[in-house]
Amino acid sequence: MAVQIKICGIREPRALEAVIAAGANFAGFIFHASSPRNLTLEEAADLTIQANGRIKRVALIVDPTNEFLDELFASARFEAIQLQGSESPERLIEIRERYGVRAWKAISVAKREDVLRANDYVGVADFILFDAKTPPGALPGGMGLRFDWRLLDGLDLAWPWGLAGGLDPENVDEAIKRTRAPLVDVCSGTESAPGVKDMDKIAAFCKAALQTFA
Repeated sequence: MAVQIKICGIREPRALEAVIAAGANFAGFIFHASSPRNLTLEEAADLTIQANGRIKRVALIVDPTNEFLDELFASARFEAIQLQGSESPERLIEIRERYGVRAWKAISVAKREDVLRANDYVGVADFILFDAKTPPGALPGGMGLRFDWRLLDGLDLAWPWGLAGGLDPENVDEAIKRTRAPLVDVCSGTESAPGVKDMDKIAAFCKAALQTFA
């Protein structure tokens, strides 16, 4: 089966159209004030309407409050929410039950012990995403950093999962072959500058990923 693709950090209608045309499975929309890819609720409403029925929509949020989530889900529709902060398994359960949405959990990886933390979310999260751990005080993702893929060697996770962190059109083929990731997630690797999507890089990334085991 072909690998699935999620392209995150979409801010413009033109970029969303490019992501859909390239064959990605998921479009990621970021809600984090410090990020150059941050969306307002009004922008998100327009983009998620544009995406409706054409590509699955994922909201990326860091340690969200219920107040913000209430506003978000009143404004826009998503198939899943990706939790990129320090959310506990109990918090994921609360969010899933309160909003009736699929919950993805990003696991920040720098060492093997980080990978093993994913077991805490098996049966709780709907999907687990292994991402590179960023330095203290930095953004929790979208920094173009990658972790040592060898840390995933021997991974026996009987749960849906994917790979993120420093992927781009040049290395995604290697990443998929090395890790056997069922899904790859890219943000800065499809940009010409932080928050600015590059249509050619979007197309190249999807082409490389989809051709890996074709």
